[in-house]
Amino acid sequence: MAISQHNVQLAGLFRSIAELLAAQRANPYRVRAYRRGADALLALNEDIAEVAQRHALEEIEGIGRDLSEKIQEFLRTGRISLLETLRMPLPEHIREWAGLPGLSESLVTYLHSRLNIGTLADLEQLVRTRMLRTVPGFSGSDEDLLMAIEDLRRRTL
Repeated sequence: MAISQHNVQLAGLFRSIAELLAAQRANPYRVRAYRRGADALLALNEDIAEVAQRHALEEIEGIGRDLSEKIQEFLRTGRISLLETLRMPLPEHIREWAGLPGLSESLVTYLHSRLNIGTLADLEQLVRTRMLRTVPGFSGSDEDLLMAIEDLRRRTL
């Protein structure tokens, strides 16, 4: 029996979600859950829409409440809003922070998407409170980053 088109589409979406979450340094268990969900969908010998119709999604190993809700959303709307949110590009003024001392593109994405750092003032406060040091992946010095923030602020005025 061939794998259903719904299952293949959803597995691809779940893999995309997992990759985007991993890039944002999300909880590794959450990333793994989406990968396991994708594997479970591809291993299923039945169309996921039929399973959903029977209200049996959570009976599938690897599909919990969160993934079950995402499957139902996809079957209802043809999309998963979480994926669309994760795919939204960073605003240009935030993307240019990548390359400042100690800030990689993935760290900037994490700061914006998970910590809601959206302005240079927000970033500066994070550095001044020494909280940036607690974020995995920060490799620069507070002083160098503060000087770079001030320099960027002068250039953009």
